Amino acid sequence: MSAVEGTATPAPGATTPEGSPSPTRTSWTAWARYRITHTVPQGQWLPDRQPAYVASWIYVFGMATLVSLVIVIGSGVVLALGGSEWWHTSSVGHYVNSVHLWSVEIFFAVMAIHLWGKFWMAAWRGGRSLTWTTGMIALLAAVGTGFTGYLSQTNFDAQWIGAQAKDGLNSVGLGAWFNALNPATALTLHIIVLPLAVGAIVIMHVILVRRHGVVPPIDAEEPTS
Repeated sequence: MSAVEGTATPAPGATTPEGSPSPTRTSWTAWARYRITHTVPQGQWLPDRQPAYVASWIYVFGMATLVSLVIVIGSGVVLALGGSEWWHTSSVGHYVNSVHLWSVEIFFAVMAIHLWGKFWMAAWRGGRSLTWTTGMIALLAAVGTGFTGYLSQTNFDAQWIGAQAKDGLNSVGLGAWFNALNPATALTLHIIVLPLAVGAIVIMHVILVRRHGVVPPIDAEEPTS
């Protein structure tokens, strides 16, 4: 018993009254569990119940964006393993390249609908401003990734796009930082740097959505629990 408060002092590794592990634990697994449960409340990672308004179609496009992004990344990894010109010389590579292209098209289409839907719903309400901001940053990073992807096609389309982009980038003073006619730079940005940035931002966005919940329609009330 504590001599000051007259209550039992929690031992290292004990559990708090709320059921979450004490931050005094020295085990890294306990620390990780503590951080996860305090980042997103328990039961909100994969909730089995949602408010009635989530049945609206406008809430489908966020998940559709995630699913298409997973296909984009998976097909992109296969293309990267095959080599920078594999999709020109192999029927399998051509198929994987087509899957990659159309999943990118679907990704941007559903992401645009998701963005506009949340804009008109004022999705930054209820302390969700950071959720909205990370979504916008993810869009900008995805645009850069798609642009460098077009430059990495190793065909005449990529050559034409690169020549036009070079003039555009030079006109705004960015030509000294990025040469659109350098395929090695474009490929490195496309398969390493920008995908990592998009992935990190999307993960942060999903965590914030799970932490604060999906935004309700303007005329609906926030769920109390």
